[in-house]
Amino acid sequence: MTFITDLSKEDLQGKRVLVRASYDLPLDEQGAITDERRVIDSLPTIQFLLEQEAKIILFAHSGRPKGKVDPLRSMKVVGECLSKHLNTNVKTLKDCVGNEVEQAITKMQNKEIILLENVRFHKEEKSKDENERTEFGKQMAAFADIYIQDAYANAHHDQASMTAVPKFIPCYIGIALKKELDALQPLENPEQPYVAIIGGAKAEKVNVVKNLLKKVDKIIIGGILANTFLKASGVDIGNSKYDEETLPLIKDLPKEKIIIPIDVVAAESFDKDAKTVIVDTNNVPPTNLIIDIGPKTIQLYAETLKKAKTVVWCGPIGVNEWDSGIQGTKQIAETLAQIKETTYVLIGGGDSGAAIEKLNLEEKMGHVSTGGGATLTWLSGKGLVAVDILNK
Repeated sequence: MTFITDLSKEDLQGKRVLVRASYDLPLDEQGAITDERRVIDSLPTIQFLLEQEAKIILFAHSGRPKGKVDPLRSMKVVGECLSKHLNTNVKTLKDCVGNEVEQAITKMQNKEIILLENVRFHKEEKSKDENERTEFGKQMAAFADIYIQDAYANAHHDQASMTAVPKFIPCYIGIALKKELDALQPLENPEQPYVAIIGGAKAEKVNVVKNLLKKVDKIIIGGILANTFLKASGVDIGNSKYDEETLPLIKDLPKEKIIIPIDVVAAESFDKDAKTVIVDTNNVPPTNLIIDIGPKTIQLYAETLKKAKTVVWCGPIGVNEWDSGIQGTKQIAETLAQIKETTYVLIGGGDSGAAIEKLNLEEKMGHVSTGGGATLTWLSGKGLVAVDILNK
């Protein structure tokens, strides 16, 4: 792999540099950004290119507009955020391909920054037809001399802006992506004991568990996935959510390394103000639903983590949005903060990363990733397609 920081000012000055960034940001009902972390993480690459006097063309996706223009998912709000952080004007164009885009790029001056419109406004970006993706990528590649891959959060997706553009122009890894890849390296040959915390719901998490069982000493299970494990073991989980698709997959897993809850917080309804009870897992009231782990489980999980030298955490332990459902997450996070000096801790992004930020514990973790889906894909052993293509 070749990194953008390997290039000199002579290599980059006056060059049109197309940077694929991660700007799929959470927005409120008014369309305002609620978490700017991915924008902030992209700044070092942009600032490096400014120092080399390059012409900087940023592009990314936002949301799932299904190949149609959606004003609520325009990149304009991202351009405004970038302008604020860079203290310079970042112009957002009205498209990511076409004559107007070509003309705007032709007129660019050194150190100028342009942000292209949402690539997912074009159905070709996510087309299942490889030829369509390749042709769309070729159009975008024609605007630039160099391509930089800096979008870790999307690195597991085979989409035009991620895997087609690099086929046509020289490509390099950006600073944000390098930081993420470096953070994964301690998990290649982890210092033991190695403990994984896996929460969430979907069947894809079981693939992660299967692959991790080859390396870890213990896997701690939380969230809806824990409910599914409990149900698979014959426990009556009341009205709790679980994943039907995952049940048969779980039954075939070896249980020696897997730790599941022994007590839980069960609510009378799925409401942040609902009355709750703390019960052992075999005593969940039939009309209640599990929203968090209980104090015995917190202690069990904490004792396991305190023995670890390497920890990776992906997925929520409970309903993190509610005070009644975040105590398990909070206690686990505080335990990880306590062992920071002796243990490498990687938070896999997504809901786990959001919870760590909410608890103001980011600085006490080894690394908080910006890409939950990409981290899960890597942990499942599948590799990252948008990174792998850069090695070809």
